[in-house]
Amino acid sequence: MAIADVIKYEGDNSTFVWKHPVENFNTNTQLIVHESQEAVFFLNGQPMDLFGSGRYTLQTENLPLLRHAINLPTGGVSAFHCEVYFVNKTEQMAIRWGTDSKVQYVEPTYGFPLSIGASGEMSLRAEDSVKLLTRLVGTERGLGRDQLVTYFRAVLMARVKTYIAQGMKEQQINIFQIDERLLDFSNALKEKLQPDFAQYGVALEQFFVTNIVKPDGDQQYEMFKELHFRQYADIAEAKLRQQVGVIDQQTEQQKTVIQAQGLAQKRAIEGYTYQQERSFDVAEKVAQNEGAGNFSSAGIGLGMMAGVGGAVGGVVGGAVNDAFAATPTKPQGAGFCENCGAPLANGMAFCENCGHPLAQSKPRCSRCGYVFERPGNFCPKCGQKREGV
Repeated sequence: MAIADVIKYEGDNSTFVWKHPVENFNTNTQLIVHESQEAVFFLNGQPMDLFGSGRYTLQTENLPLLRHAINLPTGGVSAFHCEVYFVNKTEQMAIRWGTDSKVQYVEPTYGFPLSIGASGEMSLRAEDSVKLLTRLVGTERGLGRDQLVTYFRAVLMARVKTYIAQGMKEQQINIFQIDERLLDFSNALKEKLQPDFAQYGVALEQFFVTNIVKPDGDQQYEMFKELHFRQYADIAEAKLRQQVGVIDQQTEQQKTVIQAQGLAQKRAIEGYTYQQERSFDVAEKVAQNEGAGNFSSAGIGLGMMAGVGGAVGGVVGGAVNDAFAATPTKPQGAGFCENCGAPLANGMAFCENCGHPLAQSKPRCSRCGYVFERPGNFCPKCGQKREGV
């Protein structure tokens, strides 16, 4: 019979359950339980009480379930078999798992048989200490993470293999695209496995499928892999060519826009518009024409050329206006003075501008001043209808 003063956890953090080596301890023994632990007190092989974090003195007053079962004899030595198990409640991560054999299934896209495996990591936590001790540990002196994974290996293999094969078939997942679905597989398998762990008092906190082992090197698999990637390489190349063509087209459009913006800024700075620039080009071509001195012979109306003169300002406008000045416009009315060219009114005998005597023996055109030599109804020069006719 051993006598102990203090009972506390002395295992490592990778252990789920650890049994203290001291048994049948005296009353008043000190029990220390850390924040991340629970301690289960066993009497004659049965769990009698559960202790959370804190410091306890083991005697009948602290064990309400034992008040009527323990009758300590004189000397304070227990007459019953007592044990204490410590349960580590921390979440233990990076626990590796893997299938022990390949999963056989028919690839849904190309219809050829395949053998694949799977592996990954998970994190576990002791949730129900009493259930874990009574259903898994039993009379063992402890339970480590490797041993716990061994207990659940059969469950893992059955669930993982079945779900991966069924999931790939039902969802038509291509073997060459399966890595894109690892997170979906992980979440679905976690949901399916949680009840299996929970019935033994263990919480499955995280479950990850990190790798699908493909049959690399298999002749049939390599042939289909080459065909698959060649197909997608051709599609990618066609898309790339299309994108390059679009980029080239956009580049040309951008060049055109930039050039147009540059010309617009140039016109704004120099003070003329697009229409004025086109008028300048027309005037320049007319000036280069042999018949430029006679706009009528060049097929250009006087109104158009007058617009050109106003558009290009002092450069071409002056030359055009000079051309117009060479052919003065005849004033309307009774005609104009032959001496000074001043407009005349009907019935005038002398020019009111220079006093030149006006010949009244012959009528004149009211528009152009042409002296009618013969009778008629219209002016033979400008076609104006004669007055008094």
